[in-house]
Amino acid sequence: MVGALADQGIIDAFPIQEQTIPLAIGGQDIIGQAKTGTGKTFGFGLPLLQRLGTDPAPGVQALVVVPTRELAVQVFEDLELASKNRATQIVPIYGGKAYEGQIEQLKAGAQVVVGTPGRLLDLAGQRLLDLKNVAEMVLDEADKMLDLGFLADIEKLFAQTPPARHTMLFSATMPGTIVTLARRFMRNPIHIRASDPDEGAMQANIEHHVYRAHSLDKDEVIGRILQAEGRGKTVIFMRTKRAAAKLQEELADRGFSVASVHGDLNQDQRERAMAAFKAGKKEILIATDVAARGIDVDDVTHVINHTVPDDEKTYLHRVGRTGRAGRTGIAVTFVDWEDMHKWALIDRALDFGTPEPLETYSSSPHLYEDLGIPEGTKGRLKATPVKDRAPRGSRDGGSAQEQGDARGDRGRRRTRSQNPRGRGRHETHDHEGHGHDAAGGGEPGAPIEPGEAPRRRRRRRRGGRGAGSGSSGESSSPTPSAEPTAAD
Repeated sequence: MVGALADQGIIDAFPIQEQTIPLAIGGQDIIGQAKTGTGKTFGFGLPLLQRLGTDPAPGVQALVVVPTRELAVQVFEDLELASKNRATQIVPIYGGKAYEGQIEQLKAGAQVVVGTPGRLLDLAGQRLLDLKNVAEMVLDEADKMLDLGFLADIEKLFAQTPPARHTMLFSATMPGTIVTLARRFMRNPIHIRASDPDEGAMQANIEHHVYRAHSLDKDEVIGRILQAEGRGKTVIFMRTKRAAAKLQEELADRGFSVASVHGDLNQDQRERAMAAFKAGKKEILIATDVAARGIDVDDVTHVINHTVPDDEKTYLHRVGRTGRAGRTGIAVTFVDWEDMHKWALIDRALDFGTPEPLETYSSSPHLYEDLGIPEGTKGRLKATPVKDRAPRGSRDGGSAQEQGDARGDRGRRRTRSQNPRGRGRHETHDHEGHGHDAAGGGEPGAPIEPGEAPRRRRRRRRGGRGAGSGSSGESSSPTPSAEPTAAD
């Protein structure tokens, strides 16, 4: 495992790993607490794999429970990396993906399962997932699971595993409910804090900026922040999925490379967007809080809170997407006038000392000075033609605006060049090919020979009567007309 990690440039251990790995290998139950982005996954993943051995017998022997699909993917990828040189088989189990592939991997003898509570209980209820031989169990981001209402599901999963299992619980915060859960399902656990609590709360390696902003000016402010010096990968947190989709379209229209993850996207779309962001194909990721725990990208330089988080815990988890793995980061939070009371509570809990943020607009000089935005910057990049943007967006999770504009252009071209009704709206043709204006221009009164029908004559019939734009009583059969009508 050391060799597999070294191949990826992972050499030195983080404090949480140094303290948990030796104890966990020996079978000690552990409550691990450290700020996000400090390597908790390997803190429990390496001892878990080590205890299973280099060639474990088929069948589920280890269970890792996580709150979100994105985090399940992240933990699965980390464990896959660590076990690259071993025979251990790992399977991710979560909703939004087809059952068949997951069931096949279970039947093939996978030894480690990483999953979300709902899908795990679903498969266990169908007797497709057998937990009676689980010797290693991990709860990752336990505080988030409680916030999402998974306590009852967690208790059901614990009940299906042997009481003598080895249990590890990891969390960024440690509310009383977590402690109660640990007392019920763990045996003499050791509580390990990998860093000073104040450092974890304040995120000392992150530079915090809080502005009182007007909702109609936020998009312009964000457009300018995204052009700040040294700005790399950026995560923007939104309160609702509808707002996330709207901002994605706006930023794409302004010329930025942007993707999003939120509840209106299916799981494949979310995974493609996340992969594009990790690979650098998209520089900006717009996310709602549900997706936040799975954003495990070390080189995020900026986090922008489009709206104030609900509480200080959510704030810490959001801004924890930057400043990871020993790097520094910048967190920008916008406070609406009506959310000032909410920010005051967060400010007091984290001891920022800024209960009333400075009123800020896109033209405010201090915005440029605080964030290193070049003078004269506007919130829009040089326009990129839609035809150049659309193919890229369609491949790697581009915005609906990009793809929709491209489809609209193609549709308009097809209408002009191929639509057989293209001229029918303005003129009709007889069998000889002579055109005459459908509204009465051209050759008014040109007779129609008996037995001949206009080629492109359009009529609707209502109740068996003609409904042309001329006389409502006109028959649809082609008869000579002494008086030309508008329909003729």
